[in-house]
Amino acid sequence: MKLQQLGNTDLQIPPIVFGSNVFGWTLNEQESFEMLDLLLDAGFNTIDTADTYARWAEGNEGGESETIIGKWLSDRGVRDRVNIITKVGGDMGQGHTDLSEAYILQSAEDSLDRLQIEQIDLYLTHYDDETTPIKETLGAYQKLVDAGKVKYIGASNLSAERLSKSLELSRKHDLPRYEVFQPEYNLYDRQKFEEGVGAVCEEEGLGVIPYYALAAGFLSGKYRSEEDAEGRKRVGMVQKYLNDRGYRILHTLDEVAEKHGISQAAVALAWLINRPAVSAPIASATQKKHLDAFIEATEADLDEEDMRQLNEVSAY
Repeated sequence: MKLQQLGNTDLQIPPIVFGSNVFGWTLNEQESFEMLDLLLDAGFNTIDTADTYARWAEGNEGGESETIIGKWLSDRGVRDRVNIITKVGGDMGQGHTDLSEAYILQSAEDSLDRLQIEQIDLYLTHYDDETTPIKETLGAYQKLVDAGKVKYIGASNLSAERLSKSLELSRKHDLPRYEVFQPEYNLYDRQKFEEGVGAVCEEEGLGVIPYYALAAGFLSGKYRSEEDAEGRKRVGMVQKYLNDRGYRILHTLDEVAEKHGISQAAVALAWLINRPAVSAPIASATQKKHLDAFIEATEADLDEEDMRQLNEVSAY
Protein backbone atom coordinates (compact mmCIF):
# COMPACT_ATOMS: atom_id res chain seq x y z
CA MET A 1 0.00 0.00 0.00
CA LYS A 2 1.34 3.43 -0.94
CA LEU A 3 2.13 5.63 2.05
CA GLN A 4 2.06 9.42 2.07
CA GLN A 5 3.60 12.18 4.16
CA LEU A 6 1.34 13.61 6.85
CA GLY A 7 1.36 17.41 6.66
CA ASN A 8 4.74 18.92 7.53
CA THR A 9 5.85 15.86 9.50
CA ASP A 10 8.04 12.99 8.37
CA LEU A 11 5.33 10.46 9.33
CA GLN A 12 4.41 8.18 6.46
CA ILE A 13 0.77 7.14 6.72
CA PRO A 14 -1.66 5.08 4.60
CA PRO A 15 -4.82 6.54 2.99
CA ILE A 16 -6.85 5.52 6.07
CA VAL A 17 -5.91 5.81 9.74
CA PHE A 18 -7.35 3.19 12.08
CA GLY A 19 -9.48 4.48 14.94
CA SER A 20 -9.03 2.32 18.02
CA ASN A 21 -11.86 3.73 20.12
CA VAL A 22 -13.51 0.29 19.76
CA PHE A 23 -10.77 -1.43 21.80
CA GLY A 24 -11.73 -2.31 25.35
CA TRP A 25 -15.37 -1.68 24.53
CA THR A 26 -16.77 -3.25 21.37
CA LEU A 27 -13.71 -5.49 20.99
CA ASN A 28 -12.01 -7.28 23.86
CA GLU A 29 -8.24 -7.70 24.05
CA GLN A 30 -8.02 -10.87 21.96
CA GLU A 31 -10.36 -9.50 19.29
CA SER A 32 -8.39 -6.25 19.23
CA PHE A 33 -5.13 -8.16 18.72
CA GLU A 34 -6.69 -10.04 15.80
CA MET A 35 -7.91 -6.79 14.21
CA LEU A 36 -4.52 -5.14 14.64
CA ASP A 37 -2.79 -8.12 13.03
CA LEU A 38 -5.12 -7.90 10.03
CA LEU A 39 -4.60 -4.15 9.73
CA LEU A 40 -0.83 -4.34 9.76
CA ASP A 41 -0.80 -7.23 7.31
CA ALA A 42 -2.94 -5.13 4.95
CA GLY A 43 -0.54 -2.18 5.17
CA PHE A 44 -2.44 0.11 7.55
CA ASN A 45 0.36 1.28 9.82
CA THR A 46 -1.17 4.22 11.71
CA ILE A 47 -3.33 3.85 14.84
CA ASP A 48 -5.32 6.65 16.45
CA THR A 49 -6.21 6.38 20.14
CA ALA A 50 -6.67 8.60 23.22
CA ASP A 51 -6.26 8.34 26.97
CA THR A 52 -10.05 8.58 27.37
CA TYR A 53 -10.76 5.51 25.18
CA ALA A 54 -12.93 3.66 26.28
CA ARG A 55 -13.85 5.42 29.51
CA TRP A 56 -17.53 5.60 28.53
CA ALA A 57 -18.04 1.84 28.78
CA GLU A 58 -19.31 0.44 32.05
CA GLY A 59 -16.49 -0.64 34.33
CA ASN A 60 -13.81 1.27 32.40
CA GLU A 61 -11.61 4.04 33.78
CA GLY A 62 -9.95 5.20 30.56
CA GLY A 63 -6.72 4.03 29.00
CA GLU A 64 -8.13 0.68 27.93
CA SER A 65 -7.41 1.24 24.24
CA GLU A 66 -3.85 2.43 24.86
CA THR A 67 -3.22 -0.55 27.15
CA ILE A 68 -4.37 -3.05 24.53
CA ILE A 69 -2.27 -1.37 21.82
CA GLY A 70 0.75 -1.39 24.14
CA LYS A 71 0.40 -5.08 24.86
CA TRP A 72 0.06 -5.82 21.13
CA LEU A 73 3.10 -3.71 20.21
CA SER A 74 5.16 -5.48 22.84
CA ASP A 75 3.89 -8.96 22.01
CA ARG A 76 4.33 -8.61 18.25
CA GLY A 77 7.54 -6.57 18.36
CA VAL A 78 6.32 -4.17 15.65
CA ARG A 79 6.81 -0.74 17.23
CA ASP A 80 9.14 0.35 14.43
CA ARG A 81 6.44 -0.41 11.84
CA VAL A 82 3.58 1.55 13.44
CA ASN A 83 2.72 5.22 13.92
CA ILE A 84 0.95 5.94 17.21
CA ILE A 85 -1.40 8.90 17.61
CA THR A 86 -2.87 9.59 21.03
CA LYS A 87 -4.50 12.53 22.77
CA VAL A 88 -4.62 14.49 26.00
CA GLY A 89 -6.97 16.95 27.68
CA GLY A 90 -10.22 15.00 27.83
CA ASP A 91 -12.08 14.19 31.04
CA MET A 92 -10.33 11.27 32.75
CA GLY A 93 -12.39 11.64 35.90
CA GLN A 94 -11.46 15.18 36.87
CA GLY A 95 -14.81 16.43 35.55
CA HIS A 96 -13.44 18.90 33.00
CA THR A 97 -10.94 19.30 30.19
CA ASP A 98 -7.38 20.10 31.24
CA LEU A 99 -4.45 21.39 29.20
CA SER A 100 -2.34 22.69 32.07
CA GLU A 101 1.37 21.93 32.01
CA ALA A 102 1.30 19.63 35.01
CA TYR A 103 -1.64 17.66 33.65
CA ILE A 104 -0.15 17.23 30.17
CA LEU A 105 3.23 16.13 31.49
CA GLN A 106 1.70 13.50 33.79
CA SER A 107 -0.81 12.33 31.18
CA ALA A 108 1.96 11.85 28.63
CA GLU A 109 3.86 9.64 31.08
CA ASP A 110 0.70 7.63 31.73
CA SER A 111 0.06 7.16 28.00
CA LEU A 112 3.67 6.16 27.34
CA ASP A 113 3.44 3.57 30.12
CA ARG A 114 0.18 2.11 28.83
CA LEU A 115 1.44 2.07 25.24
CA GLN A 116 4.79 0.61 26.33
CA ILE A 117 6.67 2.99 24.04
CA GLU A 118 9.34 5.65 24.54
CA GLN A 119 7.96 8.26 22.14
CA ILE A 120 4.49 9.24 20.92
CA ASP A 121 4.61 9.94 17.20
CA LEU A 122 1.75 12.44 17.23
CA TYR A 123 0.26 13.85 20.44
CA LEU A 124 -2.99 15.74 20.08
CA THR A 125 -4.81 18.29 22.16
CA HIS A 126 -8.11 16.40 22.38
CA TYR A 127 -10.41 19.18 23.59
CA ASP A 128 -9.91 22.86 24.29
CA ASP A 129 -9.35 24.21 27.79
CA GLU A 130 -9.93 27.93 27.82
CA THR A 131 -8.90 28.23 31.49
CA THR A 132 -5.29 27.39 30.65
CA PRO A 133 -3.19 29.90 28.66
CA ILE A 134 -2.32 28.54 25.22
CA LYS A 135 1.33 29.43 25.82
CA GLU A 136 1.37 27.18 28.90
CA THR A 137 -0.05 24.27 26.91
CA LEU A 138 2.48 24.70 24.12
CA GLY A 139 5.24 25.06 26.70
CA ALA A 140 4.31 21.67 28.14
CA TYR A 141 4.53 20.15 24.68
CA GLN A 142 7.94 21.81 24.28
CA LYS A 143 9.21 19.95 27.34
CA LEU A 144 7.91 16.64 25.98
CA VAL A 145 9.46 17.22 22.56
CA ASP A 146 12.79 18.26 24.11
CA ALA A 147 12.75 15.11 26.24
CA GLY A 148 12.15 12.96 23.16
CA LYS A 149 8.81 11.74 24.51
CA VAL A 150 6.71 13.33 21.75
CA LYS A 151 7.71 13.74 18.11
CA TYR A 152 4.96 16.00 16.77
CA ILE A 153 1.84 17.67 18.14
CA GLY A 154 -1.60 18.27 16.71
CA ALA A 155 -5.07 19.24 17.83
CA SER A 156 -8.70 18.21 17.63
CA ASN A 157 -11.99 19.96 18.36
CA LEU A 158 -10.58 23.49 18.44
CA SER A 159 -12.41 26.44 16.91
CA ALA A 160 -10.84 28.20 13.95
CA GLU A 161 -10.06 31.15 16.22
CA ARG A 162 -8.34 29.05 18.87
CA LEU A 163 -6.37 27.06 16.32
CA SER A 164 -5.19 30.26 14.63
CA LYS A 165 -4.20 31.77 17.96
CA SER A 166 -2.24 28.64 18.88
CA LEU A 167 -0.34 28.70 15.60
CA GLU A 168 0.36 32.41 16.04
CA LEU A 169 1.79 31.88 19.53
CA SER A 170 3.92 28.98 18.27
CA ARG A 171 5.55 31.32 15.77
CA LYS A 172 5.87 34.23 18.19
CA HIS A 173 7.48 32.24 21.00
CA ASP A 174 9.27 29.54 18.99
CA LEU A 175 7.14 26.79 20.53
CA PRO A 176 6.02 23.48 19.00
CA ARG A 177 3.42 23.92 16.29
CA TYR A 178 0.24 21.95 15.72
CA GLU A 179 1.11 20.12 12.49
CA VAL A 180 -2.09 18.06 12.20
CA PHE A 181 -5.75 18.76 12.89
CA GLN A 182 -8.42 16.18 13.58
CA PRO A 183 -11.95 17.47 12.85
CA GLU A 184 -15.33 15.80 12.63
CA TYR A 185 -15.78 15.60 8.86
CA ASN A 186 -17.65 13.23 6.59
CA LEU A 187 -20.06 13.18 3.68
CA TYR A 188 -22.91 14.28 5.95
CA ASP A 189 -21.07 16.53 8.43
CA ARG A 190 -19.36 18.99 6.11
CA GLN A 191 -20.36 22.53 6.98
CA LYS A 192 -18.58 23.04 10.31
CA PHE A 193 -15.20 22.05 8.88
CA GLU A 194 -15.54 23.56 5.43
CA GLU A 195 -16.83 26.93 6.65
CA GLY A 196 -14.64 27.07 9.75
CA VAL A 197 -11.36 25.47 10.69
CA GLY A 198 -10.79 23.98 7.23
CA ALA A 199 -9.60 27.32 5.89
CA VAL A 200 -7.03 27.61 8.68
CA CYS A 201 -5.75 24.10 7.98
CA GLU A 202 -5.34 24.92 4.29
CA GLU A 203 -3.64 28.27 4.86
CA GLU A 204 -1.24 26.83 7.43
CA GLY A 205 -0.53 23.58 5.58
CA LEU A 206 -1.78 21.32 8.36
CA GLY A 207 -2.38 17.64 7.81
CA VAL A 208 -6.07 16.76 8.26
CA ILE A 209 -7.22 13.39 9.63
CA PRO A 210 -11.01 13.54 10.10
CA TYR A 211 -12.82 11.42 12.67
CA TYR A 212 -16.37 10.04 12.32
CA ALA A 213 -15.49 9.36 8.69
CA LEU A 214 -18.52 7.05 8.42
CA ALA A 215 -20.82 9.18 10.60
CA ALA A 216 -21.01 6.59 13.40
CA GLY A 217 -21.68 3.88 10.83
CA PHE A 218 -24.56 5.65 9.11
CA LEU A 219 -22.64 6.04 5.84
CA SER A 220 -22.08 2.30 5.70
CA GLY A 221 -25.77 2.04 4.79
CA LYS A 222 -26.69 -0.33 7.62
CA TYR A 223 -28.82 2.21 9.51
CA ARG A 224 -31.76 3.29 7.37
CA SER A 225 -34.36 3.59 10.13
CA GLU A 226 -34.51 3.78 13.91
CA GLU A 227 -35.49 0.13 13.89
CA ASP A 228 -32.17 -0.75 12.25
CA ALA A 229 -30.32 0.84 15.17
CA GLU A 230 -32.46 -0.57 17.96
CA GLY A 231 -30.49 -2.55 20.51
CA ARG A 232 -27.16 -1.37 19.09
CA LYS A 233 -24.58 0.69 20.97
CA ARG A 234 -24.73 3.48 18.40
CA VAL A 235 -28.50 4.03 18.36
CA GLY A 236 -28.25 7.51 19.86
CA MET A 237 -25.40 8.48 17.57
CA VAL A 238 -27.11 7.76 14.26
CA GLN A 239 -30.53 9.28 14.94
CA LYS A 240 -29.48 12.74 13.74
CA TYR A 241 -28.72 11.34 10.27
CA LEU A 242 -32.15 9.75 9.76
CA ASN A 243 -33.71 12.57 7.76
CA ASP A 244 -34.40 13.48 4.13
CA ARG A 245 -30.85 14.73 3.48
CA GLY A 246 -29.38 11.63 5.06
CA TYR A 247 -31.57 9.34 2.99
CA ARG A 248 -30.63 11.19 -0.22
CA ILE A 249 -26.95 10.71 0.62
CA LEU A 250 -27.52 7.00 1.20
CA HIS A 251 -29.34 6.67 -2.13
CA THR A 252 -26.39 8.22 -3.98
CA LEU A 253 -23.94 6.06 -2.04
CA ASP A 254 -25.97 3.04 -3.16
CA GLU A 255 -25.71 4.13 -6.81
CA VAL A 256 -21.98 4.83 -6.75
CA ALA A 257 -21.27 1.65 -4.79
CA GLU A 258 -23.19 -0.45 -7.31
CA LYS A 259 -21.40 1.25 -10.21
CA HIS A 260 -17.97 0.32 -8.80
CA GLY A 261 -18.94 -2.97 -7.21
CA ILE A 262 -17.82 -1.88 -3.74
CA SER A 263 -19.51 -1.17 -0.42
CA GLN A 264 -21.20 2.08 0.56
CA ALA A 265 -18.66 2.49 3.35
CA ALA A 266 -15.84 2.26 0.82
CA VAL A 267 -17.43 5.00 -1.29
CA ALA A 268 -17.86 7.29 1.73
CA LEU A 269 -14.22 6.76 2.70
CA ALA A 270 -13.03 7.20 -0.88
CA TRP A 271 -14.89 10.52 -1.08
CA LEU A 272 -12.88 11.75 1.92
CA ILE A 273 -9.63 10.37 0.52
CA ASN A 274 -10.27 12.39 -2.63
CA ARG A 275 -11.09 15.65 -0.85
CA PRO A 276 -8.16 18.06 -1.37
CA ALA A 277 -8.02 19.18 2.27
CA VAL A 278 -7.87 15.66 3.71
CA SER A 279 -4.68 13.71 4.44
CA ALA A 280 -6.42 10.51 5.52
CA PRO A 281 -9.75 9.79 7.22
CA ILE A 282 -9.94 7.88 10.49
CA ALA A 283 -12.21 4.84 10.55
CA SER A 284 -12.80 1.97 12.92
CA ALA A 285 -13.41 -1.69 12.21
CA THR A 286 -14.80 -4.45 14.39
CA GLN A 287 -15.01 -7.18 11.75
CA LYS A 288 -12.85 -8.31 8.85
CA LYS A 289 -15.54 -7.17 6.37
CA HIS A 290 -15.10 -3.63 7.69
CA LEU A 291 -11.40 -3.85 6.91
CA ASP A 292 -12.33 -5.04 3.42
CA ALA A 293 -14.12 -1.70 2.97
CA PHE A 294 -10.88 0.09 3.89
CA ILE A 295 -9.04 -1.78 1.16
CA GLU A 296 -11.83 -1.12 -1.35
CA ALA A 297 -11.70 2.59 -0.52
CA THR A 298 -7.95 2.84 -1.07
CA GLU A 299 -8.30 1.08 -4.43
CA ALA A 300 -11.49 2.83 -5.59
CA ASP A 301 -11.23 5.03 -8.65
CA LEU A 302 -13.99 7.57 -8.20
CA ASP A 303 -14.31 9.69 -11.33
CA GLU A 304 -15.34 13.34 -11.66
CA GLU A 305 -19.00 12.40 -12.09
CA ASP A 306 -18.96 10.30 -8.93
CA MET A 307 -17.45 13.15 -6.93
CA ARG A 308 -19.90 15.64 -8.44
CA GLN A 309 -22.87 13.49 -7.46
CA LEU A 310 -21.59 13.00 -3.93
CA ASN A 311 -20.72 16.67 -3.51
CA GLU A 312 -24.12 17.80 -4.74
CA VAL A 313 -26.24 15.39 -2.72
CA SER A 314 -24.35 16.25 0.48
CA ALA A 315 -24.41 20.02 -0.09
CA TYR A 316 -25.65 22.01 2.90
